[in-house]
Amino acid sequence: MSVSSINYGSSVLGQSVQNINNQLTNLSTELSTGVKSQTYAGMGVNEGFAIAARAQLSNISAFTTTMTNVNTIISAANTGLQSLSQTAKSVQSSAAATPQNLGSSGQTIAQQNAQSQLSSIVGILNTQVGDRYIFSGSAINTPAVASADDIMNGAAAKAGLKQVISERQQADLGISGMGRLVITSPTPTSVKVAEDVAGSPFGFKLSSVTSLLTGSTVNGPAGSPAAVSVDLGATNPNPGDQVSFTFNLPDGTTESVQLTATNTTPPPTGSFAIGATSTATAANLNAALNSSISTLANTALVAASAVAAGDNFFNTDGTAVGIVVNNKAAPPAPITGATLLSGAAATDSLAANFAAGDTITVNGKQISFVAAGATGNQLNVTDSVQTLLSKIDAITGTSTPSTVSGGVITLHTDAAASLSVTSSNAAAFAALGFGGTVTATQPPLRVGGAPLGSATTLVNGSANTVAWYTGNSGPGTARASSTVRIDQSQTVQFGAQANEQAIRSAIQSIAVFAAVTFSPSGINSAAQSAALSSRTVTNLTPQTGQQTFQDIQTDLANAQSTMKDATARQTQTQTALQNMVDQTEGISQNQVASEILALQTSLQASYQTTALLAQLSLTKFLPLA
Repeated sequence: MSVSSINYGSSVLGQSVQNINNQLTNLSTELSTGVKSQTYAGMGVNEGFAIAARAQLSNISAFTTTMTNVNTIISAANTGLQSLSQTAKSVQSSAAATPQNLGSSGQTIAQQNAQSQLSSIVGILNTQVGDRYIFSGSAINTPAVASADDIMNGAAAKAGLKQVISERQQADLGISGMGRLVITSPTPTSVKVAEDVAGSPFGFKLSSVTSLLTGSTVNGPAGSPAAVSVDLGATNPNPGDQVSFTFNLPDGTTESVQLTATNTTPPPTGSFAIGATSTATAANLNAALNSSISTLANTALVAASAVAAGDNFFNTDGTAVGIVVNNKAAPPAPITGATLLSGAAATDSLAANFAAGDTITVNGKQISFVAAGATGNQLNVTDSVQTLLSKIDAITGTSTPSTVSGGVITLHTDAAASLSVTSSNAAAFAALGFGGTVTATQPPLRVGGAPLGSATTLVNGSANTVAWYTGNSGPGTARASSTVRIDQSQTVQFGAQANEQAIRSAIQSIAVFAAVTFSPSGINSAAQSAALSSRTVTNLTPQTGQQTFQDIQTDLANAQSTMKDATARQTQTQTALQNMVDQTEGISQNQVASEILALQTSLQASYQTTALLAQLSLTKFLPLA
C-alpha cells in the first residue's frame, strides 16, 4: 500500500495563506492604480455605463479643445476689426481737416498718410492664427488680399487701381471734357443739353432742369439720349432770374449748375449777361453753361469718377443694361419710369403688354402679374415700369436703385454673380429692352472699347485686372465659411472675409483716396482735391442699413457667447459623467487600506500558525523510553 505525500501547499492552511496573498496583491494593485480591476470583467455590472461615459468624456474634451482654438481665432479677428475701424476713422479725420494743400507730389499730406495706412490694412487682413488666414473665409491657406503695391500699381500684365481710375476718368470726362454732355442751340433763342449716348454708364446724367427765367419754357429730361432744353422765347429774362440744371454723377451723388441773369459787365461767376435780344441772351447762356459744366466736369466729376472706378475695382456689384426701347404713344417715345406695363394703343405703355398670369423671375423668385389687387410679389398689369423696378430691387437687395433713362433700363445688383432675370412673356420682356436671361457683367469692371473718351460700356476685367481679394467668395455668408461643431447637436459659425461690405468699403475708400494725384499747379486741382476729400469723409461714414465693423464683431461675440454656454453645460455633464465612472471603476482608498491591514493581520497569524505546525514531529508524541 502506498501513502500519498502530504505537502503544505495542498493543505487547507496552505490554501488559506495563498488566498490571503492573492487578495492582498489585488488590493495593493487597486490602491496603486485607483481602480477596482485591470479587466472590464472585474469592474462590476455597471461597467457598460462607464464605458459609454468615457466616450462622452472624450467628445467633451475634443469640443473643449475646438472651442479654445476658435476663441483664439475670434479674439484675433476682433483685434483686427478694431484696428481697421480705428484706421478708417483716422483717414476720415485727416480727409476732413482743412486746408488740404497739395504738395509737389500732387497729393495732400492726408492722401500720403492714407498710402501707409492702406499697407497697414493689408497686413491686418492677412493676419494668421497658427496656419490659418482668418479673413479668407474657408480658404484658410490663402492670404485674404493682394499686396498694397499690387492693388495700387498692378502686377505683371494686370492693371491696378490707379490704371482703372485713369481709364474711368477718360471715359467719364469724354473727348470734349464736358462729362459726356453735348450743348447745342436748336433754335436761336434756346439752349439744349443732352447726354451723348443712351444707356452709357459714363459721365453726367440729366436729372432735372428748373427755370425761373421770365418768359422761358423748359422741356425734359426726355428723349433718347436724354435731353433738356430751355427756350427764352421772344422775351429777355429779368436781372436775378435763375435757371438750374441738376446732374447725377457716376458715384451716385448729384451736382447742380445754377446760372443767374445779370446786367453786370463783365458777368460774375455763375451768371450770364442779358443781351439786347433774347437771341443774344441765349448765346450768352450757352457760353456760360459750357463754362460751368466744363468746370464741374473737371472738379466734382473727376472725384466722382475716381470713387466709381474704386467701386468697379473693389465691389462685387454689377449692372445689366437693356437696349433703347420706345412706348406705343403717338408718336412713340422712349420709355420712362411712368410708362405702364400694359395699355391701349397710342398711350404711354410698353410696346407689347404684360397680361395677367405672366411672370418675371428674379434670382429664382417670381413676380406675378394680376389684373388688379396686387399684393406681395405681384404686379397689376396697369402698374408702371418704376413699380416693376422697385419689385426687382426688393428681391435683389441692391443698395443702388435700378433706373430707366433715355429709354434704357439699368438693373443694379450688389451681387453680380447671382443676378438672373427671365420672363414668361418674351414680347413684353423685349419691350423692356431685354431678351432671354438677363445677367450682370461680372466685376472687376473695366471701360470697354476705344477710344476711352467715347466708350459706352463696362466689361468684365478679371482677365487683365488684379484681384484684390484672394480668399473664399462663397457660396453662403462670410460667417458660414467657417463652421465647427461644439456639441453633439450644436455648431457655431465664425468665418470672416475681407470682402464683406464693411471691410471692403473701408479699404476701397482709403485706397481711392491714396491713389488719386492732381496737378500741383492745375487751376482746378484744389477743387478736385476738396471734392475727393469730401467724398472720402462721406464714404467712410457708416450708412443706415449697411454693414459696419461692429456688426461683424457682434456676430463673432454671439459665437463666443454660444460657446460659453456650451462650455458651462459640458462642464456640468463632465462632472456627472466622471462621478459615474469613478463610482463604477474607482475605489475608496481608506476602505482598501483597511482591508489590506486586516489581511496583513490575518496573514501574519497564518504564518505564525504555520511556523508552530512546522515544529511538530512524530517523535514529540512518542513515549520516552
